[in-house]
Amino acid sequence: MNISITPTETAGVSRRLQITVPAETVASYEDQAARKYATQVRIPGFRPGKAPPSMVRKRFPEAVRQEAVELVINDAFREAIDREGFKLAAQPHIHDLKAEPGQPIEFELHCEVRPELALEKVEGFTITRNEAAVTDELIEEQIERLREQKAEWAPVEEKAAPGDMVTVILSTEETDGILPEGKEYRIVLGGGQAIPGIEELIMETAPGASSEKSVRWPDDFPDESQRGVSKLVRVVVKDVKRKALPALDDAFAREVGDFDTLQALRDAVRVDMSEHVRREADADVRGQLIEQIVTANPFDVPQAWVRQLVDGYMQMYGVPDTQKQTFAQEFMPMAERQVRRDVIIDTLAERESLAASAADVDTKVEELAKARNADPGQVYAQLQKSGRLTEIERELTEERVFNWLLEKNPITAA
Repeated sequence: MNISITPTETAGVSRRLQITVPAETVASYEDQAARKYATQVRIPGFRPGKAPPSMVRKRFPEAVRQEAVELVINDAFREAIDREGFKLAAQPHIHDLKAEPGQPIEFELHCEVRPELALEKVEGFTITRNEAAVTDELIEEQIERLREQKAEWAPVEEKAAPGDMVTVILSTEETDGILPEGKEYRIVLGGGQAIPGIEELIMETAPGASSEKSVRWPDDFPDESQRGVSKLVRVVVKDVKRKALPALDDAFAREVGDFDTLQALRDAVRVDMSEHVRREADADVRGQLIEQIVTANPFDVPQAWVRQLVDGYMQMYGVPDTQKQTFAQEFMPMAERQVRRDVIIDTLAERESLAASAADVDTKVEELAKARNADPGQVYAQLQKSGRLTEIERELTEERVFNWLLEKNPITAA
């Protein structure tokens, strides 16, 4: 295709090209568009698709022109990408389009290319493994959390205290001074569900009784118009319930899970926490490696990839439209780090032939099937249907890449 290409910007992975398509080339595309358009319309006196292009252009000038411009742009940007040898990271964008009849078509092509990493330095880094000790105190704290989950709420006939659950009817004075009919709420005191002044009023009121007094709204209240405002509040305490923790014995262990004794539960908690601590330490080691590799081998990443990752997380978490901009701003740095990590892993996997093979995936599936006491073929089919095979392949590749890196960068214990 006869086009003129002038690079206007080359920065990192960003590329901009000024593209000009001569008028005579545009005219040939208008003939092509007219022939294509002739197959879609009926012109009296001609069979479908047989009307002369000149007549079609005369009868439908705007439609033919629009079709020609689209054809020119599509072919021109593909030609430009091929000539420049770009490996695109995402779909390019057209800017500043000029497409006047009888004139050349001009536009600027904005695109991002895939980063090409040399990664000349991947060893000689200082890696420290920080693995927290799983102490008896941590085990007991986890056991207490399990007790909290199994706790029951028992009614009491005394005034509420912090930690109690209360059912109350609250009325708050309106701007005209009227105290409206109250609404029922269930509140766990001390959990931040109600402002301190209202919680104090609740704790001053016995079950079945009512109280009212002026309450001052805190200075850090979310609604700025209400900060420091005092309003009359009436509370009716319908009931008070107090949390009753189960006894810490073998019966509790059996209730929590398949454990015969409390000691068996403690042992299982220790194993789970130790595994969790190990995984966190592994993740920290890998994070240190990636951070030092990036520092030693700086490179840019396509922002299109970062935005795509952010969009994926917003969809996964169901972020409402009103919060998407805030979420994107907060998550963008994390997403960029993830993209850099993925690019490094992909580069090393290809360069050092570390990518997981189909045989590696099959072996992993067999291990999973054995752990589940299931048929490997059925497990493979389930993973394939859910799209998990690609994820397993990725995990195995990452494992091989990091093992290769750790051979070159010994770990020092903290």
